[in-house]
Amino acid sequence: MTMSYLSISSWSLHRHLGPLRLTYWDEEASIQREKQQEQPLLTSLLELPREAARRGYQALEICHFHFPESSDDFLLALSAAFEAASISFDTLLLDYGDITSHNDGRRTADIAFIKRWIAIASKTGAKRIRVIAGEAPPTDEAAIALSAKTLSALADYASALNVQIITENFKSLTSTSHAALSLLSQTHQRVGFITDFGNYKDPGKLEQIAATCSRSQSIHVKPTYDASGIPDAEELSAMLETVADSGYNGAYVLIYDGPGDMWEGLERVKALVQAQANMKLTS
Repeated sequence: MTMSYLSISSWSLHRHLGPLRLTYWDEEASIQREKQQEQPLLTSLLELPREAARRGYQALEICHFHFPESSDDFLLALSAAFEAASISFDTLLLDYGDITSHNDGRRTADIAFIKRWIAIASKTGAKRIRVIAGEAPPTDEAAIALSAKTLSALADYASALNVQIITENFKSLTSTSHAALSLLSQTHQRVGFITDFGNYKDPGKLEQIAATCSRSQSIHVKPTYDASGIPDAEELSAMLETVADSGYNGAYVLIYDGPGDMWEGLERVKALVQAQANMKLTS
């Protein structure tokens, strides 16, 4: 039986890992472009696995915009860094792409972009790649069907490279548990899921978390924070209890995006998770 374990997303350290290389669609030129958002470089991506392991984490999820390059040499070095740290590269988080776009040119280009990153995930030894399900409304049944068909085809493509396709309640299409479950049912278990606490909105937030967490391979533990970066412990406790009641066994991926030192912010979340969750966690 798989035991639950602690992980972090590189987003939780986005003020430590250097510039963000953000991809966007230039509608006028009909091409993908990249813009750079400057951030301090306190820890390199190659140093991150060792640092995370030292702090008691068993896995990482890395956003694609944190990759400083995608040369084979760099990707092999990143894979070696994970192996040397004895930590798992669970998921490459692809933060761009709309596979439900009505613009056929963009959709074609975005699918090609996703396939390039599937190959990158494979070379780094990542187990999974998170692909956005789409930006159409969650009530658009045709878009849900198109997304499921596209994700299933990408799952076949990725399987040959030993990578699993996973999606998330992230962006509009899967912003409700009803839409997310409809999509997952149409992929016939070929696509995994991430439940992010912060991406379901009230009313019925706990019910929506309960609906998808048992279908998830990863839980993004994103609490509500006050202005000082202190998590809402009562709300977080209720969300963690909902996950535990579902029988979930997998990664608890800590998300911090508040002020101050980001490692310290993560420690505050980590303490709350360890105090409550019924799982074997090292510190």
